Amino acid sequence: MLTVAEVERIARLARLALSEDEEARYARQLSAILDYAAQLAELDVEGIPPTASVLSVHSVMREGDEVVAGLTRADALRNAPDTDGASFIVQATFDDE
Repeated sequence: MLTVAEVERIARLARLALSEDEEARYARQLSAILDYAAQLAELDVEGIPPTASVLSVHSVMREGDEVVAGLTRADALRNAPDTDGASFIVQATFDDE
């Protein structure tokens, strides 16, 4: 159990100004964290390789990323409301008409 005096010392070293309520709260919270870390240290991890993550690391953005043919011009223009056969025709944004 981390004491309030230890939290005061840590806060002083970190140049943190803590209220009495914060010191008591952080003593409880930090103690809980240290207790949990102690529980983890008791686990038998023999034969388990070290890892930085419990999840396998792979890029989900690159999986199945293959070059495929895009739309043809005719397909892209097929459902357009107005075209000239080569481009979309739209009203100019800053046109006063």
